[in-house]
Amino acid sequence: MQITKEVKLGALVLAGIILFIFGFNYLKGESFFDSNNIYHTQFDYNALTTSSLVMVKGNPVGKVKAITYDYKTGKTKVSFSVNKELKFSKNSLVRLFETSLMGGNAIAVILADDGQIAKSGDVLKSEVEVGLVSNLSKNFSGISTELNSTLKSTDTLLTSLNMIVNDDSDKGLKQTIKELNVTLKSFKNTSNSVNGLVAKNDRSITTILENFKNTSNDLASLSAELKKSNVGNTVETLNKTLSKLNNVLSKIEKGEGSIGKMLNDDALYNNIEGATKEMEALLKDIKLHPKRYFRILSKKEIPYNQEEN
Repeated sequence: MQITKEVKLGALVLAGIILFIFGFNYLKGESFFDSNNIYHTQFDYNALTTSSLVMVKGNPVGKVKAITYDYKTGKTKVSFSVNKELKFSKNSLVRLFETSLMGGNAIAVILADDGQIAKSGDVLKSEVEVGLVSNLSKNFSGISTELNSTLKSTDTLLTSLNMIVNDDSDKGLKQTIKELNVTLKSFKNTSNSVNGLVAKNDRSITTILENFKNTSNDLASLSAELKKSNVGNTVETLNKTLSKLNNVLSKIEKGEGSIGKMLNDDALYNNIEGATKEMEALLKDIKLHPKRYFRILSKKEIPYNQEEN
C-alpha cells in the first residue's frame, strides 16, 4: 500500500504538534509520564505561579500544577504534585512563604506525625508566613511618619539655633560672645599684672618662702624634741594625778573621810562655830579682867559677870 504525500504531511504535522506540546510542558516542569500524587489547598490571595516549588524541610519534592480562583468563596485554589515516595499525614499544613528578598514564593509542607496518611486528591489546610519584605511594606508607613516627625523636630531645632546666632539683642549669642571676649581680655590683663607684681617682689617672696621653710624646720625639731622628752608619759602621769584628785574630791563631796565630814556635817560646823564664839568671849574677858586669871597680881578674886553686849 502506497502512502500518499498528504498522509505523510498530516502525520508529520501531528508529530510536530505532539512534540511541541511535550517540549512546552517539559519546559514548564511537567511530564506526560508524571507519577506524582496531586493534592489541593487554598489561600486568601495568590502569590504563586505554576511550577512554583513545593518544599519539605528545605528540599524540593514537587511543583504547583494549577491555580484557579473560586468566584463564590473568593479563595485561590492551588493544586500541587508531590512525589509518590513522600508519605505524610493528611493533617499536615501547607505554608506559603517567600523564598528570597526579590519576592519569589513557594509552598512548604509542614509534616504532621499522627499516622493518617494523605491520599492523592486530599485537600490540606494552609497558612501564610509573613516575609521580611511584607513586614517592611506594612511598617514603612509608620517608619515614614516617625521619620517625618524627626525631620520636623530637627528643622525646628536648626531654626532656633539660627535665631540665637543671628540675635543682635543684649541677650543674643553675639552679645554674649562679646562680653566673654571682654572678660577674657580683663583676665589676661589681671594675669599680666599678677606676673609683674610677682616679678617685682621676687626677692620678698623668696625670703618669705625661706622663712616659712625655716619655721617648718623648727617645728619639726620641736616635735622631735617633744617626742624624745616622753611628753606622752608626762601627760599620762598628769591624767592619773587628775583622776586621783577627782576621786578625792568625789569622796569629800559624798562626806567620806575627815575633811568630808567636816565639810558636810552641819552639827560639827555649829559646834566649831559655838566654840569659836566662846573662845572669842574668853579672850575679851582676859583682856578686860586679866587679874581674874592671874592670882599672882591680885589676891582678891573677881567674880565673872557676863557682858550684856
